[in-house]
Amino acid sequence: MKTVSSRDNAFYKELKALATSSQARRKAGRSLLDGVHLCQSWLDLKGLPAHCVVSEDALANPEVAGIVERVEAARGHVTALPEALFGAISQVEHGVNLVFVIETPSPALPQRLTVSAVLLDGVQDPGNVGSILRSAGAAGIRQVWCSPGTAFCWSPKVLRAAMGAHFVLEIFENADLPALARDAQVPVLATSGYAADSLYDPALDLSKPVAWVLGHEGQGVSDELLQLASRRVAVPHAGQVESLNVAACAAVCFFEQLRQLRQSRQQR
Repeated sequence: MKTVSSRDNAFYKELKALATSSQARRKAGRSLLDGVHLCQSWLDLKGLPAHCVVSEDALANPEVAGIVERVEAARGHVTALPEALFGAISQVEHGVNLVFVIETPSPALPQRLTVSAVLLDGVQDPGNVGSILRSAGAAGIRQVWCSPGTAFCWSPKVLRAAMGAHFVLEIFENADLPALARDAQVPVLATSGYAADSLYDPALDLSKPVAWVLGHEGQGVSDELLQLASRRVAVPHAGQVESLNVAACAAVCFFEQLRQLRQSRQQR
């Protein structure tokens, strides 16, 4: 384990840039995982990080110490920082002061949509994006495609909201969603509060792969994607509320798909 105690240290400056700048994360192709849960999930699902960074005081925490020991046992890189320096690289209030530096995953780009997927069309709120990723991972969906206007999936806020779902998903940024929809080999379902068809329409078969299109929080799915969709569907709701939050809508759609899939398997 190495120790860094100077704010002028080159590695520390790199950490601060990764913690505070989306541009720096994109340029370096690296991301930060902040906290025990994300770091533990990465170790379990993906393996060693590029670097493990911990505050000196946090080493007294049994969970943190266990993670650090696993990294060291596998001959990974570990650096300890004084508490005063660690505060500038963590955005978690009252956190445990443990961070992984990882190489941002870059999966091979499929030529067409052939499996169940999520297409995010300008979803801007990091919390919404993270919640959608979490629901997608829990429902067994494995691909997420993001338009250029969608919140960066590897930002700290999205990572925290997704709670490790990133590590079971293939995430594609800056995707050309209209081109993807045109060539899709699975039905493309655009969610819209104004759609005539209900998610619960008996004729809507979700027991096979589909691509869900979810749009901007205020404007919804773009007109171009609505026109390209195989079908437009709405989540029915009662009361005076105009529409569901996009993350709530996504969760309802994904788990209706999972319900139909399981029911189909049971009937075979």
